[in-house]
Amino acid sequence: MQAKELWFTENYCPDARFSMRVERQVYSAKSRFQQIDVYDTPAFGRVLVLDGCLMLTEKDEFIYHEMIVHPAMAVKPDIKSVLVIGGGDGGCIRELCKYDSIEKIDLCEIDREVIKVCREFLPQTALRMDDIRAELHIADGLKFVRRQKEAYDLIIVDSTDPFGPGEGLFTREFYGNCLSALTADGILINQHESPYYPEDALACQRAHRQLHAVFGKAFVYQAHIPTYPSGHWLFGFASKSGRDPRAFDGEAWDALGIKTRYYNTDLHKGSFALPNYVKEMLKNAESMGY
Repeated sequence: MQAKELWFTENYCPDARFSMRVERQVYSAKSRFQQIDVYDTPAFGRVLVLDGCLMLTEKDEFIYHEMIVHPAMAVKPDIKSVLVIGGGDGGCIRELCKYDSIEKIDLCEIDREVIKVCREFLPQTALRMDDIRAELHIADGLKFVRRQKEAYDLIIVDSTDPFGPGEGLFTREFYGNCLSALTADGILINQHESPYYPEDALACQRAHRQLHAVFGKAFVYQAHIPTYPSGHWLFGFASKSGRDPRAFDGEAWDALGIKTRYYNTDLHKGSFALPNYVKEMLKNAESMGY
């Protein structure tokens, strides 16, 4: 008798789903905050799922983590202090640790179990969590950042989707606290959701609206991440000084010799060139209340 195949399926909208075949379930437990599952898959390697939503796969996580870290580092190469909110998988820390110039990395993750699980089952992303420059804080990012004043050159909001534990990290109050926590020329980067499916697009508009309202100017750039909804993913870029992230010294970043698999300085320039439907959606968000 042939064994029954196992599949993981994520619903993107009422009429669209994404599925991958599962070889085995490696881990499954409910933490205080969310359901955590780890699967081994033949197509995408080991994958992390939180509350039924795919967070990362070994196959393409490098795209997300490189694109949430390196554009800001190329724009502002003198960054020394960094706060990562969320990011319990360790991928952001791994990429940040490629820069000798960074002196301090604070990781604020609300769910201790996510860090524990990723350390054990996803060493590909978590391998630099013990770096001497990294300090882990098990805390609510909303409350943690509220207590910081002009403390960070870069804040990376590596959150889950805007519901459950990550819901508060897409509000005007939160972005306002981030603004206060940044140094004079500090930069905020956040994962901005996908512009494609209706519910994701609405979340993207809301995030952009709040970020633009708080910082006065907000830019958006894109990446192709195959296992995220639609494969088309956006990131937000805002700085306390209002600097344009398209103006940067690409040759200086290239000279650092940092090894990446996705990010490069030519792609950096092109990532800010958005499709017309996305530009229109973001423009509408800036002028509408949510």
